[in-house]
Amino acid sequence: MAETPGRLLTLLSLLQSRPVWTGAELAGRLEITTRTVRRDVDRLRRLGYPVNAVPGPAGGYELGVGGAMPPLLLDDNEAVAVAVGLRAAADGSVTGLEDATMSALAKLDQVLPRHLAGQVADIATSTVQLWARDPEGVDPSVLVTAARACRRAERLRFSYTTHAGVASQRLVAPYRLVRSGPRWYLVALDAGPGDWRTFRVDRMAAAVCTGERFRLVDPPDPAALVARGTAVAPYPVQATLRIPLPPSRVAELIPRTVGVATPATPAGPAGEDVTLVEMGGGDVASMVRWLAGLPCAVEVLAPAELREALRRHGAALTAANPPDGAGRGPVRG
Repeated sequence: MAETPGRLLTLLSLLQSRPVWTGAELAGRLEITTRTVRRDVDRLRRLGYPVNAVPGPAGGYELGVGGAMPPLLLDDNEAVAVAVGLRAAADGSVTGLEDATMSALAKLDQVLPRHLAGQVADIATSTVQLWARDPEGVDPSVLVTAARACRRAERLRFSYTTHAGVASQRLVAPYRLVRSGPRWYLVALDAGPGDWRTFRVDRMAAAVCTGERFRLVDPPDPAALVARGTAVAPYPVQATLRIPLPPSRVAELIPRTVGVATPATPAGPAGEDVTLVEMGGGDVASMVRWLAGLPCAVEVLAPAELREALRRHGAALTAANPPDGAGRGPVRG
């Protein structure tokens, strides 16, 4: 019995770490019997923690929604991550949370051990955020509901307004939230057309978890999906490039917010790594100037007009810079 309080705290921490645990899994992690697990679950319930029994072959126990906030059990890295995340949340991208964010930070700072508080302070005092534009306000209830639906693999229903002002009702299987600069995006499988979509969270409203669970098969890279929707799709000129470098090196030259990189198949003629990049631009001339500034060879696969414009640009540069002694004489001041 002397070990029971510590074991209950460990059990509570496990229940907080993922949606559902079977009795056998909990017994294995705690090194106790499933009967003791049942008794400990009853103790947590008597203490006011809503631990629900989940029926079915894959059932077990889950921590339900209670009337009061249970204590969070965080290790050192988790505590630092939460504190840094709270400071980042005070940037105004989630409307109405500024006061709550500062209140939560004050409580956390009060109980952080000195060495952790020092780490958080070092990061906070050394970091300045520079947005290219002011963040769009996101309803915190929508953001939290979407995050909960992603974590629990539960279908999400919400109203959505497009850039053109067209409103519609959506039912999706949510996968991940992606933050790109000051904007939040929800990556989800749209139940209507049955394809993967990205939704700007600031355009979502009245989000509700339906309680219907789902299982995704081979979901896409959420960051790449958002990047394609923001770096390629919105632009009138969309290009496909072939670069004779591995994706890791291409990522250093072309950020994911500018282009989407994937390994090419097959590789180069000598087996070297080759990367395909999709990117967009406002016009051909500006894309030519940007591509000409890259420190590597770039083959434009499409569109043809960009390829021809880049070839003309290269020819003009070559003509203006003949070999030494073959052109005009030295310029005299």
